[in-house]
Amino acid sequence: MEYEYIFSIGQDSHRFIGSEAGNPVTGEKSRIGQRLGGVWIADAPSIDANSDGDVILHALTNAVSGITGVNILGRKADEMCIDQGITDSAAYLKEALRFLGDRKIIHVSFSVECKTPRLAAYISDIRLGVSKLISVPVDSVCMTATSGEGLTAFGRGEGMMVICAITVRQAQREI
Repeated sequence: MEYEYIFSIGQDSHRFIGSEAGNPVTGEKSRIGQRLGGVWIADAPSIDANSDGDVILHALTNAVSGITGVNILGRKADEMCIDQGITDSAAYLKEALRFLGDRKIIHVSFSVECKTPRLAAYISDIRLGVSKLISVPVDSVCMTATSGEGLTAFGRGEGMMVICAITVRQAQREI
């Protein structure tokens, strides 16, 4: 079988909430903490979001939507989150993956921009978690992180932004 390869980019960003607010999803009064790529980072500022605000999984979900043409974040995620109480961003990704059909993700690359949290210690765990969610080898999931030298709101510590690029293999189609 002959294959062709297609590419998509997804992006997501969220602002941090004030340190007094606690986590909006769990309701915990702790002042810090967020989920990134499915990994809990206790010393990170909380994210302002209806869901768990996992910007890494949201960017990946948007990249998958760029392949399938089926938008999950927005109306569908709001139904899942607000109406059904599903706040785990892995569920939104799983919903997006349903529409891939016979297509297969073969490589994922994330670029994260934020001043805080420092992500170096978490990158291996995030890569492993994402690889399991999308059923690819861990070496097919890559990630970089930067503060962007403080040139944007993300680099100044006001929030976090993630760009995700994916490569997908599909059976070659006739034109």
